[in-house]
Amino acid sequence: MVFAPGEKPGNEPEEVKLQNASKQIVQNAILQAMRQVSQESQHREERISDSRGGIQLGVGELTKKHEKK
Repeated sequence: MVFAPGEKPGNEPEEVKLQNASKQIVQNAILQAMRQVSQESQHREERISDSRGGIQLGVGELTKKHEKK
């Protein structure tokens, strides 16, 4: 093994721990971002379907009122 100046033998396990911790942090951040995007998409779809349902109900109500006359 060749060590860079200032690098000491035996630091590898510590470096591996840091790399693993960094990977875990990145994975957690990615999962959290994916969950957030998924939730936002779901809420957006719910709002779209609610607004479409509201429009359809409104048209139905107008038709019913028109039929009464």
